[in-house]
Amino acid sequence: VLLPPSLDLIYPTMASNLVRVLRSAPRSQQHVVSISKRELSALLTPTEEFPGIPATSPSTSSASKASVTTLSNGLTIVSENASSTSTVSLTFPYAGSSSESASEGGAALVNRYLAFKSGSGLSSAIILRNLENDGATPFASVSKSSSTVGYTAAKDKALRLVPLLATSCSFEKWDMNDAKALAGIEVEEATSNVSSVLSDSVFAAAYGAQSAYGKSLYSNSSPSSVAIQSFHQKAYGLNGAVLAATGIDDHEVFVKAVEAGLIESYVGKAASAAIASPFISGETRIHAPSTGSAHVALAFQGPKGSTPLSSIIQTCIDLSSNAITGFTNPSTGLTGVYATCAPSDAVSATDALCGSITTVPSADIITRAIVLAKKQALLSLDSGSSQNLALKMTESVLETNSFGFSNVAAAYDDVSVDQVQAAFSVMSKSAPAVAAVGDLSYVPYQGSLVSRFS
Repeated sequence: VLLPPSLDLIYPTMASNLVRVLRSAPRSQQHVVSISKRELSALLTPTEEFPGIPATSPSTSSASKASVTTLSNGLTIVSENASSTSTVSLTFPYAGSSSESASEGGAALVNRYLAFKSGSGLSSAIILRNLENDGATPFASVSKSSSTVGYTAAKDKALRLVPLLATSCSFEKWDMNDAKALAGIEVEEATSNVSSVLSDSVFAAAYGAQSAYGKSLYSNSSPSSVAIQSFHQKAYGLNGAVLAATGIDDHEVFVKAVEAGLIESYVGKAASAAIASPFISGETRIHAPSTGSAHVALAFQGPKGSTPLSSIIQTCIDLSSNAITGFTNPSTGLTGVYATCAPSDAVSATDALCGSITTVPSADIITRAIVLAKKQALLSLDSGSSQNLALKMTESVLETNSFGFSNVAAAYDDVSVDQVQAAFSVMSKSAPAVAAVGDLSYVPYQGSLVSRFS
């Protein structure tokens, strides 16, 4: 049965304020040009053969401008005005698995699949039908640290759908069953994927398998309904959240509309980050000979809280060898190197991994890495998708409480050669955490590597 497109008909049970906001939000104006005939004239120039048709030489586009505002309820809104499409995302910075209590294992993942489910008097069908009618593409994601829900739509539809990002979830039985089932499928896929298993193994070796960051996002495929609701209540409040929007022409108007649209949404208390997990230089080994290869990673405690510095360190590692890949996590400071090889080549591959950290890069390599990392960062902002841009805006606000293209470039320029060399010097004198997955017949144990880092 097709539901009627009129909001007046499909929103009979919505809370009064949500109805008002969705009805009053600006819609695109229709511009109709009526041309009864070709209207050719000797007075017309070749550039105006068809009167009334827009000019074929549009004005030069202006540079992107970003603005940041924090509301009284603790929600921070960041927007930019240059994107041709709008992505609106709402990120809850402490809704990742690292914020789960001992009894809430798996709740972060299930809550991801409760995005756009029944809430605020609206059924899942009505919520999704509104997104579909406006041509919006919804998305939701979760990580160890945070959770994000959002949509990408035409610029004229962006504001109208904002209230659907923060409906008060009613935890209907059928929605919960669906969410648990989807989470279970993701757990099954993740635990059978080498890259995902190795990633979890790195964090477990670095911080301990039972620590906030060491435990896996996929630790429990069937958390209780009580745990799911408890975690949602704790982590999904507007206080401390970040709403990022691309393609917004007027930031002030957008802020006022968002404040009105989310006035009935749950605010909650300002959530706090999980207790920092100390780096323990441990080891995780998962022997699976059937894979036919060895995947080895070494991790260290690097500088945290600076995406530019972490990116430059990773670029330095990548420049050291084509067979080695660097990885960093700016929020925790986890920095490491990874390689995959034939089981019989594991010793030489591990030697190369060690050398990429113990050899402090020269000033020339670091200077080159700074240029490359900065170009990559700016390119990802300028030519990536609007969803990726919204993600980068959110990351910047959470890290520096600001965002701007010029700010990004300046942040990379501010990183010095001495800072990068100091980071490598510290790591080269620290015992590594070792994670290995696959055929480990020839992979050295962590204890045999410690002496190389002193």
